[in-house]
Amino acid sequence: MDRADGVSAVSGAQDPEASIDLGAGAALVPSQCATYEWAVPSDRLSWSAEAPAMFGVEDFAPFGTGRGYARMLAAESPAGRYEAVVNSPGTDQGEGVAYAIEYALSPRPGLVHWVEDTGRWFASSEGRPLRAEGTVRIITDESDARRRHAAANAVDPLTGQLSRTRFLEVLAATLDDIGKVRGSIGLLVAGIDNLARINEAYGFDEADNIIAAVGRRIRSRMRGGDLIGRLSGNKFGIIMRNCQPDDMATAAERILASVRDEVFASPAGPVSVTVTMGGVIAPRHARDAATALARAQEALDGVKTRRRGVFQAYLPNLEREQSRREYRRVTDEIVGALEQNRIRLAFQPIVAAKPPYRTVSYECLLRISAADGTLLPAATIVPVAEKLGLIRLIDQRVLDLAIDELAAAPGLHLSINVSPATAMSQDWADALAARVKACPDLAGRLTVEITETDAIADVEDTRRFVARVQALGMQVAIDDFGAGHTSFRNLRQLRVDRVKIDGAFVENFERSADDRHFVMTLLGLARHMGLATVAEWVPNETVAEALAALGCDYLQGAHSGLASEARPWRDHAARA
Repeated sequence: MDRADGVSAVSGAQDPEASIDLGAGAALVPSQCATYEWAVPSDRLSWSAEAPAMFGVEDFAPFGTGRGYARMLAAESPAGRYEAVVNSPGTDQGEGVAYAIEYALSPRPGLVHWVEDTGRWFASSEGRPLRAEGTVRIITDESDARRRHAAANAVDPLTGQLSRTRFLEVLAATLDDIGKVRGSIGLLVAGIDNLARINEAYGFDEADNIIAAVGRRIRSRMRGGDLIGRLSGNKFGIIMRNCQPDDMATAAERILASVRDEVFASPAGPVSVTVTMGGVIAPRHARDAATALARAQEALDGVKTRRRGVFQAYLPNLEREQSRREYRRVTDEIVGALEQNRIRLAFQPIVAAKPPYRTVSYECLLRISAADGTLLPAATIVPVAEKLGLIRLIDQRVLDLAIDELAAAPGLHLSINVSPATAMSQDWADALAARVKACPDLAGRLTVEITETDAIADVEDTRRFVARVQALGMQVAIDDFGAGHTSFRNLRQLRVDRVKIDGAFVENFERSADDRHFVMTLLGLARHMGLATVAEWVPNETVAEALAALGCDYLQGAHSGLASEARPWRDHAARA
């Protein structure tokens, strides 16, 4: 091979201009490493003497230029050295710009090498790549093992699409890339509608087949270069490169129509399926993968509450952002209060309905203090805690505090409020059973209250909860009775011990004939079913006397005493 072939050695003390002799009788001794120097403007690529043997080729001429080398990239290869150097986003500050890449090279048919290419390029006075020096190492065996491992974790086994982990990795890398070139991508999240009904109607195996088929159909309608991955049971994510809002909306409508307009075949017959989609443009509305996914999901959740089978793009909303900030603030307050024991109880007396209005028990009401000692309004804290899943921690703390009070005062009776999430929690039920087992005499002095609206949301689950609590020896009360318009049938199914009439009706008892009639009806229904009754928000003596005359058993409200953190039973015990 002569100098015209453009291949020269750059190894050790050899002359950089010396040619490599590959005569017919020369033996190729395999080597796993070779060095190179690339003169970028002329495209001349020079190699160390062991390079031909390492690559396993006799005709080394294609290796003599950068472009010739780039043309040997295998079909399955990621970007190679040319992109790493010529299209590098880096800037040479005098010490060169380092690069380290892996790619697949196919120097001849049937031969593929995976190589590790590490080097450094240096710029001209104009800042453009002038030359690159580096080392190439064959890593085919290592790469095969890594790629097998990566493939096992990169692909969702059911659908054949990218796994959630790999999809999020690609999303993060894509966002990094577009940040360097000021590009724009779209992220779509598509959720299969009513998958639970498909499970019920056709079985889980067929539902899995539908999920896989939806993934394939979505992929068939995607643009070249876009990616799809499975995010969860019924959700797919789609990354759209070089995407503007109109592009995303057009693609979403195309995908929606492809799923909606043609039924899916199944052994049980054709299945009609729709998907609902949310999307976000990044980095305009999201600068990292977690935010992008959250906002695309937020758009999806928002549109699903109004309509299924449509697309909604994420748009900033000042009110929503303010709510989100308020949620974060309240979350910090709740977590801090739990960690620093700033959750306390106030106690409101429940009295017999007839003079002398003897106190029979107290309702435990939540008090949470901020770090500065100010009282946080429960009306703000509780809804946020329920939405964010923190209410069970609060309910557990209230249970612990209430049982501690009962244990310290043998004659005391208390009632505590329990949220729907807690009522359905086996952990809370187990904790309650454990505390009662440790102190059996406490059970008969504790009443658990659940609101009527929550109780009738799922009557069967509530019935099981009531039975579980009663089996431990406690009573159960329906709070805010009348607000949810419980039917006679539901009330009979629940088999609670008492009802607490919603204070909104009691408060207006004197002024509203409608409210008086409604309270009378509720008292009559409870009396017919043998349930004890408590009237809430009783304002004065006049209303107290009227309620007693109608057969109400107990009163609670300003008439008999507001909630206080004082413990009057301790005073009574001290006087005794």
